[in-house]
Amino acid sequence: MKIDLTDTTSSKINAALIDARRAIGTATVGMVLTLVIVTDEGSAYDALKAASDASREHPSRILAVIRRPGRSPRARSQARLDAEVRVGSDSGTGETVVLRLHGELATQAQSVVLPLLLPDAPVVVWWPENAPVNPSKDPLGTLAQRRITDAVAAESPVEQLATRAASYAPGDTDLAWTRITPWRSMLAAALDQKHVRVDSATVEGESDNPSTELLALWLAERLKIKVERKVSEGPGITAVRMHTVDGDVCLDRPDGLLAKLSMPGQPDRMVALKRRETSELIAEELRRLDPDLIYASAVRYGVENLHSSSSTREVVDAPEAAAAPVASKTAKKTASPSRTQK
Repeated sequence: MKIDLTDTTSSKINAALIDARRAIGTATVGMVLTLVIVTDEGSAYDALKAASDASREHPSRILAVIRRPGRSPRARSQARLDAEVRVGSDSGTGETVVLRLHGELATQAQSVVLPLLLPDAPVVVWWPENAPVNPSKDPLGTLAQRRITDAVAAESPVEQLATRAASYAPGDTDLAWTRITPWRSMLAAALDQKHVRVDSATVEGESDNPSTELLALWLAERLKIKVERKVSEGPGITAVRMHTVDGDVCLDRPDGLLAKLSMPGQPDRMVALKRRETSELIAEELRRLDPDLIYASAVRYGVENLHSSSSTREVVDAPEAAAAPVASKTAKKTASPSRTQK
């Protein structure tokens, strides 16, 4: 069921939600959280589809905030709120409200969103693109227990990791980190089977893929080793090789679908390691709303080393790397002709 509201208010939108639920016979609210999506017209469809698919695992009220400040001075001076309310089969297993904020109202999104939040339920804010520099201090970000960004959508994805490290606050996360969950699980399981010290590692992946950088930083931080970065044609991350005295523990995925796990003294085995859809990534992030401390330590570790070199680079495991002032990253990246490529 869809209801279009023009030049409306938050109270009228709430009333429309109640009427819509009654009309389809689901007056009881069974949603577990509010997911706020801050997007634009170009990205709204894909973001809403991903959130709707994720709501089948996490029934939620989805609020899509689309700012339309206007081009002319007259349009920018006016304020108007248009809304589209979707309930039932048009909105997965929850409710969806598409909010279009016109004119001056575009800068006051939090005042529109606040009355529409589910009472006593967690709030998650997701920026599919154009995330703020400091999500936790953004007016909408301050309403949320969890804030999701996506470095892949940035103009300079790897440099975006430095921004995420500098502004990190408990509750922040990035889909570039979520994408490497299966890789981290497989590598950790491999080391559980092969009890041997890892001396160094090599991570191969596409250029400008922040997930590859995060995987390299995670290995360097957790194992306290040197990690070499190599560029491949992709897609995404293509291989991880952990070098030990007995031989390499290798997880190789050349096609983005199926990976081969090779370990010294054991037969090779094929494992499913496909690249996941955005809806799967969002669903994973909504499973836990507590701070992700592993992500925090990984993104902060040696982040000032994300600057240019040739096709390979080393993530150095020096303790002082994690403690170096983040402000120095900007100067290093500005001086570098081209940031490190993955």
